[in-house]
Amino acid sequence: MLTKEKAIENLDEIIKKVEFVRLQVSQHKIVQIVGVSKYNTSDDVTSIYKAGQRAFGENKVQDLKQKQEKLQEYPISWHFIGTLQKNKINNLIDLNPVLMHSLDSLDLAEELDKKLKSRSKTMNCLLQINSSYEESKSGVEPKDAVDIYETIQKNYLNIILKGVMSIGANSEKKEDIIKSFTLTKEIFDKCDGAEICSMGMSGDFELAILNGSNMIRVGSSLFKS
Repeated sequence: MLTKEKAIENLDEIIKKVEFVRLQVSQHKIVQIVGVSKYNTSDDVTSIYKAGQRAFGENKVQDLKQKQEKLQEYPISWHFIGTLQKNKINNLIDLNPVLMHSLDSLDLAEELDKKLKSRSKTMNCLLQINSSYEESKSGVEPKDAVDIYETIQKNYLNIILKGVMSIGANSEKKEDIIKSFTLTKEIFDKCDGAEICSMGMSGDFELAILNGSNMIRVGSSLFKS
């Protein structure tokens, strides 16, 4: 379990780094931090929560359910950040995540909207873009992203699109990572009403913020013991 001191140290370190790059972009820019708790225990989440972190993300519906139930005494903002299987849609709807980051196809949007509508519910979502063109990553093709965003807004009214998400290129070359981020930001700028540009994880969040991200997802750097 993370000690109280280590949790504070980890969070402070991330906030300092975020602030340093944020101010290089704009004094008025706000960057949200989502703690990726998927490999960590509820006790570890409690330690980070008590250090001051309020938003956490899980990538499996079952893990999200378990942590929500165990930590229900805390007013945590729970995010869903993993690939959503269609047979888990109803389960996720029951959990009411603050934000679903991984809407990665029109097909999934159609199914999600149908099930939300049948239960008179809505869900805040981000459209996931495969801006690094990697087969191992989910997400819509960059060339189709704006059209798909508009199609969801127009046709699937129980999905509230809040913006876009992408994962930086898996590359040793800094320019490849920057390229994937700048492409996502260009798409974000073209999406009507988009507020959230979610890019950047523990290894590349500083680059992501410098290139337009206003929401980062950090796990290993936040929960390191």
